[in-house]
Amino acid sequence: MLYTGKGDGGTTKVFGCDQQRISKSSELPEALGALDELNAFLGFVKMRATGTERIARIIRETQETLFIIQAEVAGADKKVHENAVQEIEAIVNAIEKEIPPLKGFSIAGGTELSALLDVARTLARRAERRLIAVHEVGAREIPPATKAYMNRLSSLLFALARLANHLAGVAEENPKY
Repeated sequence: MLYTGKGDGGTTKVFGCDQQRISKSSELPEALGALDELNAFLGFVKMRATGTERIARIIRETQETLFIIQAEVAGADKKVHENAVQEIEAIVNAIEKEIPPLKGFSIAGGTELSALLDVARTLARRAERRLIAVHEVGAREIPPATKAYMNRLSSLLFALARLANHLAGVAEENPKY
C-alpha cells in the first residue's frame, strides 16, 4: 500500500528515531525532503543529458551517493566515504582543465542542460543547508565526509553546467552590474 494515513496529522516516523512520530516540518524530514528533491531533479537532468553520456554518467553516480546520504540521515547504517569526496574533486579538476577559466559570475542558461544543472546546484546548496541544520540541532551527527561531499556537490554541478555550455559551443554570459 502506498499510503497509511498515519501522517495526515502532520507527523512522520523516520528510521532510527525510536519510531517516535516527529513533525514533518522539523529539521530531519526537511533535510530528507531536500535530498529527495535534489535526487529527483537530477533524474530529470540526467534524462535531458542526451548526447552527453559523460555528464549523464556522472549524474547517475551522484544519485547513488545521494541515496547513501539519505539512508545515513534517516538513521541507517550507511555512510559516505572520503573517496566519494575525492572522486568529485578529481572530476571538477578535470573539467576545469577543459573549459575556459572562470572570469566571475555567469548568468545561468546558455543551453537547456546547463540551466538545469544550475537549478540542481541551487537544490544541492539547499540540501546542504538542511543537513547542517540537522547537525546543529543534534537530530543526527552528520560526518565530515558527508558534509564535504555535499559542499563539493554544488561545485560539481556548477562545473558540469559550464561544461555543458562549452561542449555545445555556447559562451558564458557575465552580468553587467
